[in-house]
Amino acid sequence: MRAPRPSKFDAPPTERRRIAVASAAIMVGSLVTLVPLVATVPFLPPFGLLMLLAFRLRDPELFPSWGPLPLGLFDDLVSGQPFGSAMALWTLIYIAIDMIDHRLVWRGFWQDWFIAGGAVTFCLLGMRLFAAPLGAPVTTPVLLQAAVGVALYPLAARIAAGIDERRRRAR
Repeated sequence: MRAPRPSKFDAPPTERRRIAVASAAIMVGSLVTLVPLVATVPFLPPFGLLMLLAFRLRDPELFPSWGPLPLGLFDDLVSGQPFGSAMALWTLIYIAIDMIDHRLVWRGFWQDWFIAGGAVTFCLLGMRLFAAPLGAPVTTPVLLQAAVGVALYPLAARIAAGIDERRRRAR
C-alpha cells in the first residue's frame, strides 16, 4: 500500500508567496499617497520606497536586482510622478545597497537607518529633478519630506519585521 500524498494545504508558504506578500505590502505603501490629507506643504514621504527599503535591508535575497522595476512602475502610476522615475531611482538605490552589502561585513539597525535615510533623500531629490526643470531650486518641502521619511523608517522596518515574523510563524 502506498503512503498518502501530502496535501498542498499542509505545505509551508512557498517562496512565491513570500515575495507576493512583500510586494503587496510595498504596493499598499505606495497607495498611502492617495489618502486625502489637506496640507499646505507636501510632507508625505514615499511610503512604497520605505517599505521596499525595509524589506531589502531585512532580507537581501527577497527580490532580484530587477525586482524594484515593476514596484516602481506601480508607484509611478499611483503617485503621478513622471513615468519611469521611481522605476529608475528605486533600481539605482537597490543596486547601491547591493554594493554596500558587498563592502560591509555586518550591519546593525543604525546603519540600516542611515542607508535608508540616504536612499530616501536621494530618491526625493531625484524625483524633484525628474518632475521640475533642471534650473528649478530644490525647495523646503523636499527636505521636509526627506526628514519625515527618515523619521518613519523605523515604523516601516517594524511593519516589515511583523509581516516576516507572521509568515515564519505560519510555517
